[in-house]
Amino acid sequence: MTAQLIDGNALSKTIRADVATRAAALTARGHQPGLAVVLVGDNPASEVYVRNKVKACQDNGLHSVMDRFPATLAEADLLAHIAKLNADPAIHGILVQLPLSAHIDSHKVIEAIAPEKDVDGFHVANAGALMTGKPLFRPCTPYGVMKMFEAHDIDLKGANAVVIGRSNIVGKPMALLLLEAGATVTICHSKTRDIAAHTRNADVVVAATGRRDILTADMVKPGATVIDVGMNRNDEGKLCGDVDFAGVKDVAGYITPVPGGVGPMTITMLLVNTIEATERAAQG
Repeated sequence: MTAQLIDGNALSKTIRADVATRAAALTARGHQPGLAVVLVGDNPASEVYVRNKVKACQDNGLHSVMDRFPATLAEADLLAHIAKLNADPAIHGILVQLPLSAHIDSHKVIEAIAPEKDVDGFHVANAGALMTGKPLFRPCTPYGVMKMFEAHDIDLKGANAVVIGRSNIVGKPMALLLLEAGATVTICHSKTRDIAAHTRNADVVVAATGRRDILTADMVKPGATVIDVGMNRNDEGKLCGDVDFAGVKDVAGYITPVPGGVGPMTITMLLVNTIEATERAAQG
């Protein structure tokens, strides 16, 4: 058995077409969706992510502003800039690219973003709203994963789901969204004694640790759905995920590739969140 590929690029195109239609409708009413992306320093990976986000906005009818600052930017100056963006009616979403310089408290920066413009869904108010089942914004990567399940009619009600990783960006919100969808959820992490004991019984596994080959074929139940959120490089320098793709694809029922799986969905759901923020602002 070879697993069916869940193609993030193809699904992204479909969702982005809907985003462009909604953006055009809002713009026609005088509410062009606006996203501000803030980049501090010159981390090469961050520069690529930011460039892709800005291009995705431009390609789909959203107004995008990219604010670049040197790594030496003072925390107070960054907070002042966020306050300015919070007050700007043309900006509906604010995204501060992480990681930030060591002298800047990223928690303080995220909390400075107005919750109604927190399109990453990282603000404590949005994290809390997600936990109560009433999210204002769903964090982009887990939201994208949920869209993948939906697109392939993968039934989560009563399913055993294992999330490997407990970050605030992916692991924890992913577990909450799976729980909301009716799955029985286990979270595994670096202190879990025997990850394989959990994953072998799982109908769904989401790997989000940033560690290569954390999930191998012998750890996967035949026919399971495997979602690989990881982004690593192999010994040849090629992009790979957290899952041993070559082995697992012969056991799983569905699997996401890296690249071309979850990655494109993350940026797509950022656009969706920005559209949702604009629609709320237009109603208000």
